Amino acid sequence: MKLSVVIPAYNEEHNIGKVLDSVKQMITADDEIIVVDDGSTDKTAEVAEEKNVRVIRHIVNEGKGSCVKEGIAAATGDIIVLIDGDGQDDPAEIPRLVLPIYWGADFVIGSRWLGEFHEGAISRLNFFVTVLITEVINLLFNSHITDSQAGFRCLRRDKLKGFELRSKEYEIETEMVIKAIKHKLKIVEVPVKRFKRPQGESKLRRLRQGVRILRLIIRERLFCARTAWITGSHTQRS
Repeated sequence: MKLSVVIPAYNEEHNIGKVLDSVKQMITADDEIIVVDDGSTDKTAEVAEEKNVRVIRHIVNEGKGSCVKEGIAAATGDIIVLIDGDGQDDPAEIPRLVLPIYWGADFVIGSRWLGEFHEGAISRLNFFVTVLITEVINLLFNSHITDSQAGFRCLRRDKLKGFELRSKEYEIETEMVIKAIKHKLKIVEVPVKRFKRPQGESKLRRLRQGVRILRLIIRERLFCARTAWITGSHTQRS
């Protein structure tokens, strides 16, 4: 199976080069790497282009979700690997994520909770918010996921049909997980390491993104309830 490694990046000129060098060591010449530069104001796109990978440029900053969707749309591989361009994930663990696909999984999440957080890899606030969001998803959608917000993940491209991803920002991870649950995909989690960001600052705006994530969860849950009610009513009339 061919791999398409999709890397969303925004102002990561000091990290993207090392990430790309590491990713290249873990894939074959038949695989592809797609960097989606989200309107960076630094040299992120130029550094990526020097590494001879495909670079898609946004003229303005559109958000991580837009990058992920565009990268997925451009991918030609059978398996899509998503990894951030900030250097906090370990590309050496790509084979660990991909292997369950060959065993029958549809969607594989690199769980930091099953793995290891290195010192400084996550703030205390982000830690508890991620736990809370994951527990809410498990409660409302009857799932058993440990890390719903992990950006390091892979999935079969053919299983994305019907997903209709709408997220533009960081809620993309949440939307993908919920729609994978709703489409009854076989979800597997594997332990991964999470490092402290080598350079630069996180682009995550906690309050804004937290609100967007919660709105998405509520919208998806209400849609499920409405669909179930319509289906039940139709069945009773029939």
